[in-house]
Amino acid sequence: MSRDLATRPASAADLSEAEAFLAAHPEITAFDLVLIDLNGIARGKIIRRHELLPIFRSGRHLPGSILGLDVTGEDVEETGLVWSDGDADRRAWPVAGSLVPLPWTSPPRGEVRLALYELDGTPMDADPRHALARQVGLLEADGFHPVLAYELEFYLLDRERTPDGNFQPLRLPLTGERPDGIQVYGVSELDRLEPFIDAVYRGAEAQGLPVETMISEYAQGQFELTLRHGSALRAADDLAMLKRLIRALAVRHGMMACFMAKPFAGRAGSGMHVHASLGGAAGENLFADHGEALSPLLRHAVAGLLETMEESMLVFAPHFNSWRRFSAQSYAPTTPTWGTNNRSVAVRIPAGSPAGRHLEQRAAGIDSNPYLVGATVLAGMRKGILAKADPGPETTAYAEGSGDALSPDWRGAIETASRSVFLREALGERLHHVFLALKRAEYRRFANEVTALERTFYGEIV
Repeated sequence: MSRDLATRPASAADLSEAEAFLAAHPEITAFDLVLIDLNGIARGKIIRRHELLPIFRSGRHLPGSILGLDVTGEDVEETGLVWSDGDADRRAWPVAGSLVPLPWTSPPRGEVRLALYELDGTPMDADPRHALARQVGLLEADGFHPVLAYELEFYLLDRERTPDGNFQPLRLPLTGERPDGIQVYGVSELDRLEPFIDAVYRGAEAQGLPVETMISEYAQGQFELTLRHGSALRAADDLAMLKRLIRALAVRHGMMACFMAKPFAGRAGSGMHVHASLGGAAGENLFADHGEALSPLLRHAVAGLLETMEESMLVFAPHFNSWRRFSAQSYAPTTPTWGTNNRSVAVRIPAGSPAGRHLEQRAAGIDSNPYLVGATVLAGMRKGILAKADPGPETTAYAEGSGDALSPDWRGAIETASRSVFLREALGERLHHVFLALKRAEYRRFANEVTALERTFYGEIV
């Protein structure tokens, strides 16, 4: 047996998947190799058709430094993955079930998702997908099977900016008009977006993405798509793939898809709400109501999320812009609170069937990494369950700010995360170190920039 086969990870996709795909898609001439980094950015290569089978057989070398890049794509030496590591190669292996067509490309291309491993076949522990897989494994060892679903909020914008450089809402394809007013849940806006929506649904079907409802959200040009629940890893994969699909289709329809948490100061921010439950060995929902009361297991999970939320905020709000989303009466939580059928809290128990009961974590922004968010949410739930923690009384009105408010800003969140034993355990020692190194480097970049607003306010006044 060759060294390549001996070091093949058990979780890598089987060669038969690639053989069947190539047979079914003779028109596809090239493939995107996609690895999701710690900022949730897709990085990789485009390969020719004849290169696909060798990757499924033996993997593909990629530098470990691909996980040590900041949001601009520059190396961050402090991660330990660049020159101090010799910019050493690891081996990327295809993720099972991730080989899909890219129906918007011409000539046609496909895509395969990658996870990074050490050369001996062990998971490369700075890869965010492995962090989520580890938390899934811990819960499964406890007898629980985590089920997740993500909501995706985003803006569709005009590719042309205003004269002063600001974003502006898209022109609706069927009328050429910009949306007027907020028009939350407006169906006319969706109807006038028909060519794009149709392309999204057709693309999602071609890629096996369980995309469901589309909603006109609480700002001009803001929309939401929901994904059907599934296994934790698959749910995070789906969210990452859907963002890529929407961004690519927006370009081809003359728009810009924006996944900033807060692209406009006076308008709604965009969240990545995470719906979570735990299944039993027979597939039953262990969060289902107990008679008239919520499940004790659900209450323990909620308590764990509340207890760990402040030290997890860097995962949920990882960028400078992320912190503009948290403001009073904005549907973004500002305190670690919980409640039933209450959209102002950080952890919501949605209305619905008692048998389908689940929780919704509302702190994460759409600019966060779905694997890191999923890993942190599951770790928080597990901590509460193991401690049989109590979440305390639920919030029944608007969740006002208090002394227990979440971290006040990006820098505070970085320092809180650096001291957090919980977050270090949730992400793993190495990933925790790399993530903090990236965020500190990005913070320094922003802190060293003199903005136009500063020049306007202070230039001739102070």
